[in-house]
Amino acid sequence: MTTPTDYVKANEQAFIAELMDFIRIPSVSTTPHHAEDMLKAANWLKDHCLRIGMTRAEVFETDLHPIVYAEWLGAGENKPTVLVYGHYDVQPADPIDKWTMVKDPFEPEIHDDKLYARGATDDKGQLFIHLKVFEAYMKTTGSFPVNLKLLFEGEEELASASLFAFIDNHLDLLACDVAVISDTGMPSPDMPIMVYGLRGLLYTELEVTGPRKDLHSGIYGGTVHNPAQAIAEIVATMHDADGHITVDGFYDNVRDLSDEEREDFRRMAILFDEEWREQVDAPQMWGEPEFNSAERVGARPTLEINGIYGGFVERDGQKTVIPSWALAKISCRLVSDQDPDRIFDLLKAHIKKVTPPTINWELRMLSKARPVVIDIDSPAIRVAGDAYEKIFGKQPVFAREGGSIPVVLSFKEQLNVPVVMLGFGLPDDNLHAPDEKFSLEMFRKGLQTVAVFYDELSKSQG
Repeated sequence: MTTPTDYVKANEQAFIAELMDFIRIPSVSTTPHHAEDMLKAANWLKDHCLRIGMTRAEVFETDLHPIVYAEWLGAGENKPTVLVYGHYDVQPADPIDKWTMVKDPFEPEIHDDKLYARGATDDKGQLFIHLKVFEAYMKTTGSFPVNLKLLFEGEEELASASLFAFIDNHLDLLACDVAVISDTGMPSPDMPIMVYGLRGLLYTELEVTGPRKDLHSGIYGGTVHNPAQAIAEIVATMHDADGHITVDGFYDNVRDLSDEEREDFRRMAILFDEEWREQVDAPQMWGEPEFNSAERVGARPTLEINGIYGGFVERDGQKTVIPSWALAKISCRLVSDQDPDRIFDLLKAHIKKVTPPTINWELRMLSKARPVVIDIDSPAIRVAGDAYEKIFGKQPVFAREGGSIPVVLSFKEQLNVPVVMLGFGLPDDNLHAPDEKFSLEMFRKGLQTVAVFYDELSKSQG
């Protein structure tokens, strides 16, 4: 008799080919001209869910990008119901000329057992694991160990703007016993981690204006406070030389780490430092000296200047201009118990304090997400840890991750269920960067781990 494991092994190449078809849809949520591609990707997911045996699959329109919901509830009332979340939207592929492993970021290629393309690991490849495990069970046994609900959104890269209202309006539809997310990673192929904390996010833009139009620097230079210079002066006041954030009150609500957490971070820092040297290749590490590298990215807040614009910004050529405006994109990664609204107010107060009367300014909030810490004592977390151990040969390390997944807090508070983050990405997967990839070794291990998780969860809660 063919088992789900046999089916997975026999159909691996077909799975990869299907994933490549999915990836070829340039579902970039952050630029308006990809709206049709977003709808195409949502419909592709809906059709695929029906093809592999889901009894219901539907595309829900939102004010921006569609949400896909699918379900199979044939395991019965005595089995747990699992809600799987993923996102089909991806980051823009820019800068295109920095991609070296593919000619087109949306035309995937396999090199050295790695699948290169935009969205390969964030998050199309990882969400696809759950679809293929479900298919393997349905094709070989006609059933699945648990009741399964799928929720795929198209705005994760936009801080999930439409998702929270959707959840509020569909609490009965999404009711479940546990939520599962595969959108995280691990420090190496043989070191699984259980992510139990994620940083929140505040994304803002600061606009500085001066003269009503661009000016000739020879005629007016020396009489006008250049907005490009002024914005550089403002953002330079936001850190001290050691990397501490100098915005008054910024650290007030940061939760202290326990001795046990600091020990876990110490172990993680050994791996992170090695990965940092390989991937970052900056002259040396920078940041708060009283915290190790893993603590800085997992348990400490940050304030980053993501971009500065204004005046003549072409790489080649020259133009002697005093710009009339300048813009800075400023993001803050937040940790428990920081509130993004309060941090926004503190940031505004800081800018007001340091800005001279020679310019005008405005700070705008673009998106926000609160930080979250998950209870690691839930039965589903233990089952996930055992599944990792069975496939990877060791129990996972518990860790906080520096990124943000806004829906985690929503599942915890709106649905009141435990959240399990089963991630299979690697540090060199180049998320949000050129040459994004997904290790096919991790894809295979992900299929095995997820299959064990569902099987063991059924037994533990059945």
